[in-house]
Amino acid sequence: MKDLTRYRNIGIFAHVDAGKTTTTERILKLTGKVHKIGEVHDGEATTDFMAQEQERGITIQSAATSCFWNDHQLNIIDTPGHVDFTIEVYRSLKVLDGGVGVFCGSGGVEPQSETNWRYANDSKVARIIYVNKLDRTGADFYSVIKQVKEILVAEPLVMVLPIGIENDFVGVVDLLTRKAWVWDESGDPMNYELKDVPEDMVDDVETYREQLIETAIEQDDDLMEKYLEGEEISIDEIKSCIRKGTRELAFFPTYCGSSFKNKGVQLVLDAVVDYLPNPVEIAPQPEVDLEGNETGVLAYVDPEKPLRALAFKIMDDRFGALTFIRIYSGTLNKGDTVLNTATGKTDRVGRLVEMHADSREEINSAQAGDIVAIVGLKNIQTGHTLCDPKMPATLEPMVFPDPVISIAIAPKNKGGSEKMGLALSKMVQEDPSFYVETDQESGETIIKGMGELHLDIKVDILKRTHGVEVEVGKPQVAYRESITKVIDDSYTHKKQSGGSGQFGRIDYTIEPGEPGSGFQFNSKVTGGNVPREFWPAVQKGFENSIDKGVLAGFPCVDLKFTLTDGAFHPVDSSAIAFEIAARAGYRQTIPKAGPQLLEPIMNVDVFTPEDHMGDVIGDLNRRRGMIKAQNTNPMGVRIKADAPLSEMFGYIGDLRTMTSGRGQFSMEFSHYAPCPKNVAEEVIKETKEREAALAK
Repeated sequence: MKDLTRYRNIGIFAHVDAGKTTTTERILKLTGKVHKIGEVHDGEATTDFMAQEQERGITIQSAATSCFWNDHQLNIIDTPGHVDFTIEVYRSLKVLDGGVGVFCGSGGVEPQSETNWRYANDSKVARIIYVNKLDRTGADFYSVIKQVKEILVAEPLVMVLPIGIENDFVGVVDLLTRKAWVWDESGDPMNYELKDVPEDMVDDVETYREQLIETAIEQDDDLMEKYLEGEEISIDEIKSCIRKGTRELAFFPTYCGSSFKNKGVQLVLDAVVDYLPNPVEIAPQPEVDLEGNETGVLAYVDPEKPLRALAFKIMDDRFGALTFIRIYSGTLNKGDTVLNTATGKTDRVGRLVEMHADSREEINSAQAGDIVAIVGLKNIQTGHTLCDPKMPATLEPMVFPDPVISIAIAPKNKGGSEKMGLALSKMVQEDPSFYVETDQESGETIIKGMGELHLDIKVDILKRTHGVEVEVGKPQVAYRESITKVIDDSYTHKKQSGGSGQFGRIDYTIEPGEPGSGFQFNSKVTGGNVPREFWPAVQKGFENSIDKGVLAGFPCVDLKFTLTDGAFHPVDSSAIAFEIAARAGYRQTIPKAGPQLLEPIMNVDVFTPEDHMGDVIGDLNRRRGMIKAQNTNPMGVRIKADAPLSEMFGYIGDLRTMTSGRGQFSMEFSHYAPCPKNVAEEVIKETKEREAALAK
């Protein structure tokens, strides 16, 4: 039986370009997993194994690997930083026990760092902070600490101080041991010396060490008393307090270094082992029934309990479909039969493998706490639970955001349709934020995703991985419709054609709901004018109608329907009659209720050198952007704005032109807001013209 206290399931997450993948490479080198370090900028990083990742120098899908440090097994997931692939971070955080948040020493807390931090807070994942790239121009460890406090509203617990900065960065001082770790310029992470604290840093070290101890011992009243009485607190006692506070998210142990120059990574590895929780220490997962309601039963991390495992990633590679799973309880052996509670079907585990990026090691069994992959499972999707068929249960499923952008694609040659269909179905299984549908009227294949880059990569994968060349249409924005007025109305459905007829009358109110409230329905009918058994039919009629609005056929959101009265016929009334009445009532009433078009508004975060700030702000204003904040740092200006997605297509090219290639930006969906009248008219006109052209 494995000792679970010696396990650490951790993720490494950060903004694009903060150095996550480089840090993972250094960890693999230090733990003896790889012998030659692969560099991201050379396209040789171990965990960036997709052709698209190597070319663009970004991580697109999370990669899993495991290694050993100080007798502890670390299962590490390197996640993407780009906002279009946040889904990878979200689903990885869901199955991890701890994380390392990497921040750039000069960029500080960047937009994606905020999103990832928010996800980690939602998943209650304990973290340590690693401020990377302190060798870069403009790096400032203390400024990043301040940003963590102000922007993330988090409590960084400073564990080390940097020795030198930018080109003069040579190492760090460990505050607990008061020892300086100094690396030479050979680039070998093992070429370091432990020295005394440099004289000019003694006062700072003592100040920060005192703050560290005072914050840590707040976790233990007895030690606090001891400290206040002037007694010496041992390093082991302080460490146990830090471990407790880290697990409870009271603070986040903070380290610094330069992964690229191989300085400071050992202390981060020590911190992972010392302070991040093992699988036994995390809160047990709540089990839910098939309707998604919590049953009150918890899945404890225990190899003796019934099997409970969550599929958090599906990947298709040259050996077949791989399903990555985190086992929460029980033991899984090669040859076992498991039940997928989402499909109700059982499947046999043919092969179990432990992953190291894209290479693998065959294993015979895995147990609670393990992150492994199963080869060749059928009909499984991200978020599905695998369990013991004799004792079924479902773990809390994952919730994924709706796509905000879509494009039409078609195979370049006629024979490619079937090949494209197969490839797309595999890609949908792998990525829950990627949707494919067929337009009923035009027969076009529409792909939907989280942003331009997301869909760009998908088209690239179709071409390279699956060998399907496609024609790509213009990006389409996912507009929505809603209403602005409260309307009381009535509709009678009457049909008589010999024999029994159809009859249903409904009186109802349609009103705008709160933003984000979706579809709501209730009934205030008293006295049986509309018998209770017909209420669900009325609800179904309204609910099935909101997929198509009256302005341009976009889905209607945030509507509240109230059934107030009605009438029925003892012979002619039926559920179908009331459903038809509700559908017709919707079409009759929505045009009277002040329908309006809503557009997706994005949170835009732009970084620009200061001398181009005026151009960038002027351009955002032209794009109907609302500037929310401007923050200046030594490297340039960060501008936060809300802007409509429809105005942001191709923005990266314009931004690079304005800033001589030095500007960067990221954006993520924020909310839906009403379209200005002139824009709405244009969208409605274009939609109707497109429909008319298709009808021909």
